Amino acid sequence: MLTSRTSMAVIGEKESFLIRALIGKLNDNGIKAVYVASDVDAINAVWDECMVLAYYMEAGENISSEVLRFITDKVVDDEKQFILIGDETDTKTVSAKVTDGVIYQIFNRPLNNEVFVKTISDLMRKLELGEFKKRILIVDDDPNYISLVRGWLKDTYKVSMVASGLQAIKWLGKNTVDLILLDFEMPVTSGPQVLEMLRSEDETKSIPVIFLTGKGDKESVMEVVALKPEGYFLKTIKKEELMANLNEFFAKRK
Repeated sequence: MLTSRTSMAVIGEKESFLIRALIGKLNDNGIKAVYVASDVDAINAVWDECMVLAYYMEAGENISSEVLRFITDKVVDDEKQFILIGDETDTKTVSAKVTDGVIYQIFNRPLNNEVFVKTISDLMRKLELGEFKKRILIVDDDPNYISLVRGWLKDTYKVSMVASGLQAIKWLGKNTVDLILLDFEMPVTSGPQVLEMLRSEDETKSIPVIFLTGKGDKESVMEVVALKPEGYFLKTIKKEELMANLNEFFAKRK
């Protein structure tokens, strides 16, 4: 039975002695894990409560196409981590059927439980620190607005903030992000000037930029669009709409 503290599902055709032993080892090390049958309905029932899913394949076993498709389709969209355990030949067969980036790690049998538990512990720590979240840099000279937007995004994304265009350029010299939300109108160095500088450097030219603008009239919008950013958001946008637009943006880039 899952609880709100459950963080991992170990999936298999049957709850074998080896699976029970592995789950016991995980639980003994503070990782809440449960067995889940290899069935779409069963996996879907625990999906929201689990951060990590490990499929334990017995010798000569394969994963049904329905179950594999369900897992691989949802893992990336819902930012879960998928681990595969099995004989080398069997894991190669399965991994060849999925796209790169879906499987976090493969463990060949016989499984070293100590190494596996340490890997899961490290993975859980990374997940809790948000290391697998999409990274967004907000560039805006209004401290109240930038704090508001960060508050909206911080539970879903890894958010950093800077208060000027020059700070953004300096910050990006040492850090990488998946998206920049850039204020169009800033003193000293404007949003368009920052975009131009980003596009002129090999290290930053491919980072997607979405402008934040306080002006929604046609002339202002056309001025923004002419610079060919990935898009623009009016600063009057509500939290729900912003989150939906960002989710759609990242979904399209997968």
